Amino acid sequence: MYVCGPTVYDRAHLGNARPVVVFDVLYRLLRHVYGADHVTYVRNFTDVDDKINARAAASGRAIGEITDETIQWFLGDMAALGALEPNAMPRATQFIPQMVAMISDLIAKGHAYEAEGHVLFAVESYQDYGALSGRSIDDMIAGARVEVAPYKRNPMDFVLWKPSGPDLPGWESPWGRGRPGWHIECSAMAYELLGENFDIHGGGNDLMFPHHENELAQSCCAHPEGRFANYWLHNEMLQVEGKKMSKSLGNFFTVHDLLEQGVPGEVIRFVFLSTHYRKPMDWTEKKAREAEATLEKWDEIVGDATPALDVPASVIEAVADDLNTALAITELHALASAGDAEGLSAGMTFLGFERPIEGFARGSFGFQPPEVLEAANRLVDRWMGLRLQKSFAEADDLKQRAAEIGVELEVTRSGTIQTGNSIVRGNVSAEDIEALK
Repeated sequence: MYVCGPTVYDRAHLGNARPVVVFDVLYRLLRHVYGADHVTYVRNFTDVDDKINARAAASGRAIGEITDETIQWFLGDMAALGALEPNAMPRATQFIPQMVAMISDLIAKGHAYEAEGHVLFAVESYQDYGALSGRSIDDMIAGARVEVAPYKRNPMDFVLWKPSGPDLPGWESPWGRGRPGWHIECSAMAYELLGENFDIHGGGNDLMFPHHENELAQSCCAHPEGRFANYWLHNEMLQVEGKKMSKSLGNFFTVHDLLEQGVPGEVIRFVFLSTHYRKPMDWTEKKAREAEATLEKWDEIVGDATPALDVPASVIEAVADDLNTALAITELHALASAGDAEGLSAGMTFLGFERPIEGFARGSFGFQPPEVLEAANRLVDRWMGLRLQKSFAEADDLKQRAAEIGVELEVTRSGTIQTGNSIVRGNVSAEDIEALK
């Protein structure tokens, strides 16, 4: 699964957070159905962009300093919303050679051309252009708000590479020093990490055109043996109190703003998941208050109960039906009304509402006694120690033997920082874990 991530020049606003939460639920579902080892989730960071350049120029700060800081802000804010980190979080600047190679290939195949230091994709060379968004090229030209540069053969042709002056970030290429266009980034990173054909591509529906349309076109032309993504999922946009979020209207909020105001992350998540992802979502103070009251009530019902090892089927079935999280929450209400504390707690954890009770650790699917979690943490430390010593064969052997008894070891990456994590499934004793010498 590939999901388009943020352009990192400022704090993530509420609208930026909606696809993160939506596709986090899908990620959890896929891991539940297929197992964590069979799901690869990629979400990128765009760290080369004119907005970043403008922020650097205005602030006098280095571009790398701004992007590094913003990425850490983003990861912290999304973690507060209960979002698991993807398996890979590539930064565009790490894949410039792959972008240059893909652009060169598109030129060689007749799908792109060089003009005045730019390289542009020729949309008329791809007969299915517009199929994803349901638009014809003629209609797009008629309603386009794109720069009609004199060197474009067609007004809808889009930039793959553009020149950089001395005051802008740039990389050497066959077409001179420059930087990539926005769309080529995701195509190159998706191909490098997932191949020419993968299962799911996601993002907000504001990206369907032109970003996803252009991704699809250039990827299919570069790698005609694949069809890029088998399925596309797009979440609808977010409003605030019934109006489009806008700084001019005074209703613009970042996730950090709400967290600083004391709104719990799980309340934000609850409000998001109360609306189907393909419907516009309206953030209101009333919904936030109601969500907090519901979660507090559910916490009281859960109390110190041992959560069920299996997530209630009704919750799984709701989420499996086109991510119907609103129905899943209705099912949690039903579990609460029935007094099923164990099922309620398991269902809440599956949906990403982390349980504040001892022994229910983040990342563990189901309740585990404290001694089991402590043994698992010691196992993680041992495993990470072997990796740091570059004893990879021993580390891999330990990981395999741990998986055989129901303990999954994984590495979470946050920028350049790597952290070990374990997921304990089923009835595993502390003694079993300690025996893994």
